[in-house]
Amino acid sequence: MPNYKAPLDDMRFILNEVLGVSKLSRFKEFETLDDAAINSFLSEVAKMSEDVLFPLNQSGDHEGCKHDRDNKTVTTPKGFKDAYQQFCQAGLPGFSSDPKYGGLGMPIVLNTALSEMFCSANMSFGMYPGLSHGAYNALYEYGTDAQKDLYLPKIVSGEWTGTMCLTEPHCGTDLALIKTKAIATGDGSYKISGTKIFISAGEHDLSQNIVHLVLARIDDPSTPPGIKGISLFLVPKFIPDAQGAPGARNNVYCGRIEEKMGIHANSTCEMNFEGASGWLVGEAHKGMRAMFVMMNEARLGVGLQGLGLSEVAYQNGLAYALDRKQGLKIDDMGDEAAARGAVPIIAHADVRRELLTAKAQIEASRMLAYWSSLQLDIAHKSKDEREKTRAKKLIDLMTPILKAHLTDNAVDHTNSAMQVLGGHGYIKEWGLEQYNRDARITRIYEGTNAIQALDLIGRKILKENLLPVYLQEVKADLSAARAAGVSRAWISSVAREAAQLGRLIWRLRMRAGLTRMGVGKMGAVMRDAAGMSTDVLKILSLVSHGHMWIKMATTVKRVQKSNAAAPTFYTAKLKTADFYFSKVMPQTAAHFANIAAGSDSVYAPETDDFVHAQTTIGEKTL
Repeated sequence: MPNYKAPLDDMRFILNEVLGVSKLSRFKEFETLDDAAINSFLSEVAKMSEDVLFPLNQSGDHEGCKHDRDNKTVTTPKGFKDAYQQFCQAGLPGFSSDPKYGGLGMPIVLNTALSEMFCSANMSFGMYPGLSHGAYNALYEYGTDAQKDLYLPKIVSGEWTGTMCLTEPHCGTDLALIKTKAIATGDGSYKISGTKIFISAGEHDLSQNIVHLVLARIDDPSTPPGIKGISLFLVPKFIPDAQGAPGARNNVYCGRIEEKMGIHANSTCEMNFEGASGWLVGEAHKGMRAMFVMMNEARLGVGLQGLGLSEVAYQNGLAYALDRKQGLKIDDMGDEAAARGAVPIIAHADVRRELLTAKAQIEASRMLAYWSSLQLDIAHKSKDEREKTRAKKLIDLMTPILKAHLTDNAVDHTNSAMQVLGGHGYIKEWGLEQYNRDARITRIYEGTNAIQALDLIGRKILKENLLPVYLQEVKADLSAARAAGVSRAWISSVAREAAQLGRLIWRLRMRAGLTRMGVGKMGAVMRDAAGMSTDVLKILSLVSHGHMWIKMATTVKRVQKSNAAAPTFYTAKLKTADFYFSKVMPQTAAHFANIAAGSDSVYAPETDDFVHAQTTIGEKTL
């Protein structure tokens, strides 16, 4: 019963009119890129998303994956294998990959649009090729030439897929506790032994081979303790021969499929490595450096999952609100109104609030995701070192924002869409409860959102000092917005909150001894920084979304100035922007207030104060 249509108007507006993505043709690798090519690509991906993937979403959720314990295999739901073959035949696994290995070499920003549509249409399906892209990037950057030549063409074609194997039963975020070990064999390979859990797409029937990238500790006295002793290994399901044909079965197996709340059509596996043959990727004991290439890719991908689920939930909430009739308009009571009958529920204030809150944040999130991906393309392709460095700093700063804020929103927006449907939202056939179940994992995996907040304030803001680069970008765009005639109130809102955040961080850095005037120490500040980390992330998230609305409003004003008969799409954009600045952006005040209150109340309770002990309290009045 649910429906999905790719939001192509909004995608084209952002890619072609706001960002001018076709300007990437200034780089030799993208010299054939133009608006027509972008539009054609979007249309073709939309067809696959709507006609091939979306019809499998509910059935895949109901059927789930099947694990054959005896044969140690996993079967994906009906229709997934055929859909995957269509995906490969269209050349989409290697859309943004290097042509040297068979890729199409197209911009990452367009692959971001593809990922969004796939996540809206069928998040579980999208996870299979999504993880492969992360494996490709890690091998592309840190693999040997021989590893690249052997593995990358197969991953790019989709014949082989990839995974990332980090988490173990006793450790998640703290990878220093990893117990999986690697024993050198003397021939350049290692024997990998251990158990990894929560491995997305760890075993399935879509591809000929699965390439696992596994974190393990080399079993040798020279291996440093903790995180400094972690290495990364390439462990294929089938060991390929020199020509790339999958040969002998390796000793890595799916022990079981996790029984989980959502994403039932994706095989989330416990993987057992029983002396499996593996090969070192990059340097020994430098595995985290290579794995972070995958992790950062995955975090951006998870943010797109949040965006995709928010979009499809919003579309179905809106469709219901336009169709369902109930009650009278609040300002149109009386006998005549009663005679006219019930009105669609979109007439009611709270339904409009739920839908507009989602719409205003989704459109800003899409803009932020695409703008950030454009920075990735610039960071990878520009020959101008200053431009390259600036772009890298921007995407590094925005990665935790995209991962955390877009997934927090996905849980809220799928909840809101369920609320719009009322009792029907709680019923399986309408589809909204699945989106809510699928969304919940996005706040957890690839680093919980609390970890993203700590990464933002500890690494990106305090250690690497990336915020000033972004605030300069905001300042320039606000100046352009003033010249274009964008609302002064909106501009002032972004300028004010950005400046307040800048002052807050400057004071924090000064206390930590990270400015010229600083006299403090980093360790003494991190207690407070950790306590305010989530609030800082939320403030920067709201500011960055306001910034994106300013960029979109600037484009709208220019279009309207040059075309008095511009479609209503543009006026609707400004109305949505006004809702964002009136009803969403003011949330920053609460987060600043939380920060001003300090962190003492967070740390004051002792561990025992959390526990409900059974004593004699209350039996007798004191």
